[in-house]
Amino acid sequence: MGWQLNSIGKELLSVAEMGRADELAVQGGVASLDLMEAAGKSVVEALRRRWARRPVVVLCGPGNNGGDGFVIARLLLDCGWPVRVSLLGNRDNLKGDAKKNAVRWAKLKKGDVTSFEPNLLDGAELVIDAMFGAGLTRPLEGKALEIVREINRRNVVCVAVDMPSGVDGDTGQLLGAAPNAALTVTFYRKKPGHLLLPGKDCCGEVIVTDIGIPDSVLEEIRPACRENSPALWSQDFPRPVAADHKYSRGHALILGGADMTGAARLAARGARRIGAGVVTIGAPASSGVIYRTGDPGNLFIPLENGNDLNLALGKKRRNTILVGPGNGISEKTRIMVKSALRSKLPTVLDADAISVFRDDPAELFDWIKGPAVLTPHEGEFGRIFDATGDKLANCRAVAEKSSAVILLKGAGTVIAGPDGRAVINGNGPPALATAGSGDVLAGIIAGLMAQGVGAFDAACTSAWIHGRAAALFGPGLIAEDIPDLVPQVLQEIRT
Repeated sequence: MGWQLNSIGKELLSVAEMGRADELAVQGGVASLDLMEAAGKSVVEALRRRWARRPVVVLCGPGNNGGDGFVIARLLLDCGWPVRVSLLGNRDNLKGDAKKNAVRWAKLKKGDVTSFEPNLLDGAELVIDAMFGAGLTRPLEGKALEIVREINRRNVVCVAVDMPSGVDGDTGQLLGAAPNAALTVTFYRKKPGHLLLPGKDCCGEVIVTDIGIPDSVLEEIRPACRENSPALWSQDFPRPVAADHKYSRGHALILGGADMTGAARLAARGARRIGAGVVTIGAPASSGVIYRTGDPGNLFIPLENGNDLNLALGKKRRNTILVGPGNGISEKTRIMVKSALRSKLPTVLDADAISVFRDDPAELFDWIKGPAVLTPHEGEFGRIFDATGDKLANCRAVAEKSSAVILLKGAGTVIAGPDGRAVINGNGPPALATAGSGDVLAGIIAGLMAQGVGAFDAACTSAWIHGRAAALFGPGLIAEDIPDLVPQVLQEIRT
């Protein structure tokens, strides 16, 4: 399944892809000098909407990001703002459009350029970081590193052009250090680094501006990464119709544990709130009283072993299974996972169902033959899979190896499919760091898959709805609150 047409605008471009977008725009007749002028103008417009006139220092680097800085300085001066410019390096070494705009600045009456020293921040109430943007390939050093540290030490209000210098645009990793920006103005499309930690925290508010690059360039670039939003999946979101009955809306089977009984119950509530017509919890008979006296809408069946599960999955109306929440790390859980995957029914594996394959993830991969979503948090992911690269690349690699959709939880949740598509979900608040929230998320995914939503779309949809529900609640959130806010989120999506 490809991207929906209404997803345009949420594409995330790598640094290389953004460079290619610039090239294609120029090849299509847009002057590169006009692109730089539009970029600088959009930054000026954004900061003037937020701040009144005040002393500004513009920090210009040796490349095109610095060229944007010279445009910004010139336009601010035209608006009557007191502006000073500092260039990292020698103006004679500038090239192309950056050099042209440096010359334009030099021709102005106050178009002087100072050297890069910490004392240049004296008297500045606003700093424009136009040093490197997303184009930096090695850690900050020398005067650039020194000035970044001074910005943060003084807590000067900073506006970053494209990306705070020192943040890797592709991964969000810090290359030594980066200024803590109040605002980052980027152009045409965001990059993954705007959404992934720790870079996300350095960006502050991020706005995307139009600088004249036509959307048609995306037809050649074909970006495989998106920022999650309802634009990606809302058109195909399951909506009940008059002819529906509870079984036509899907029957999810959730495996519960004997001791941590709350996990499966939270998952079941998430599955039912998202629209699954029937939810059954299967767990050891010894815990049946607890499950039966929980939410009255849940069904319960005793499951003691893999044979019991095979019989349960043989029922035609049970069409999705969730294994993991509260199941325990044991050989029994391993057997249950294998039985679930052997059925080739849509399957969600969470928590213990993943951790039980810690010593042999390849065995888990071998069993995945049908639609599957794995939902590890970063700790589980790092214990089981290779986590030596960046989060986005790691998630994509495991999705390809496993033939499953991987939803890597955390701030900046990443969802990757075996086909190379990836989505970054950035709407989850820190309050989601509470016990049981992952169980609810797994249940929501299972509930959507029970209604016929594909594995990738179910993961993307669930991550966004989960985050939005938590944000609606605000401070004091616990996992039990999340399912009960899902109906309000669904109402938002539908209006």
